[in-house]
Amino acid sequence: MPHLPNLDHENELRSQGYELVAGVDEVGRGALAGPVVAGAVILPCPASLTWFELVRDSKELNHNKRETLFELIMKEALAAGIGIVPPQVIDSVNILKATKLAMMQAVEKLPRQPHFLIIDRVTLAHCPIPQRGITGGDKLCLSIACASIIAKVTRDRIMEESDQIYPGYGFARHKGYGTGEHISCLQKLGPSPIHRLYFAPVKNTIVSQNPSSLKREDVAQTEFPLP
Repeated sequence: MPHLPNLDHENELRSQGYELVAGVDEVGRGALAGPVVAGAVILPCPASLTWFELVRDSKELNHNKRETLFELIMKEALAAGIGIVPPQVIDSVNILKATKLAMMQAVEKLPRQPHFLIIDRVTLAHCPIPQRGITGGDKLCLSIACASIIAKVTRDRIMEESDQIYPGYGFARHKGYGTGEHISCLQKLGPSPIHRLYFAPVKNTIVSQNPSSLKREDVAQTEFPLP
């Protein structure tokens, strides 16, 4: 049986006096196109909501279950925040820094200030809030798993909208990840304004077609509003 995320870390921290514990996670770090998106969630305590037992790491849920849980989390969490960093920034600062920037944005958008952060894998060196990086946190911690769900649903919606704006790449299906279909479309059409130009498959395609075009400033800036 797969491990079910629970509130052990959150309850431990609350017992130490950290009343508001926020789980933080990101999605889209390995994609070739689109933004990196982070979520931050503070769950109510005591944990009495029946849907908690349905929560998993977003990658372990199908589309319909993620959508249902997204609505429940946004409605019933004590606080939820979402951060979105576009590909232009990813190209300029690198994906790890962009990931942490998205996480910082998500935390800053929480309507309630958390007392402690539990984050999947990483820590945020420039964030003054006490924190803990937890390897595999999206599979272990309920609030991190919830953060992964709101980040995943938000990013999927963005990529589905992007499919309408930039048809032909299949963004609605592969969500910008490096599938065979995506690579084939990229080679035929060249990069769109939402491709990450310095990710190897994209860069290699550009260099093979037109080496002088590898300039981020030549690509239109693209905003990703919350859907």
